[in-house]
Amino acid sequence: MTLGHTFPPDPLISKRAHMVRDQVERRGVRDPRVLEAMRAVPRHLFLSGPDRASAYDDTPLPIGCHQTISQPYIVGFMTEALAINEAETVLEIGTGSGYQTAILACLARKVISIERIADLADRARENLRALGIDNAEIIVGDGTAGRPDLSPFDAVLVTAGAPAAPRPLLEQLAPGGRLIAPVGGRSVQELELWTRTRTGFDQRRLIAVVFVPLIGEYGWKE
Repeated sequence: MTLGHTFPPDPLISKRAHMVRDQVERRGVRDPRVLEAMRAVPRHLFLSGPDRASAYDDTPLPIGCHQTISQPYIVGFMTEALAINEAETVLEIGTGSGYQTAILACLARKVISIERIADLADRARENLRALGIDNAEIIVGDGTAGRPDLSPFDAVLVTAGAPAAPRPLLEQLAPGGRLIAPVGGRSVQELELWTRTRTGFDQRRLIAVVFVPLIGEYGWKE
């Protein structure tokens, strides 16, 4: 099994192993590369202050600017659903502090991540740089519009809840490309998995989730 990045051991490596085993693998995530990436990436470095002590708990956590870092199980579930391989380019919508970005960067050839809040984008860049992750580009902008100039993408992962899967993101998928997004109301959503086919799109509904709202032209208004 090969990941795109490896990281030196740190004092919390055993906590990460327990997190993956108890919160992710035991709940059904089986992709060995996803599990290994989650064991490798030091989640605590993407949090600050007292929240670092809770980095490996089974919960989302605040990262400032009214945003959160997702629960570990949800990170694993969404990443596995996309079935990313090492030759693919992934678009992430909603960088946050960069934790999900780092997981994707371990699995894919290239990650383009769009964050609408400049302070979070700066923090994510610093976090990724500190870990030596050089195949992820952070862009400040409206993620709901994607980046047609950089498309097509093999996979798109949306980390905020939308009223519907944004049409521009679907249109930027390569043939066979996959998109996963929380879709529903502002407070509760369902994960939807879309796959681009020769004739259109296949759609599957997965599990109920709770994400912060996706703000932008093709999402919710602020």
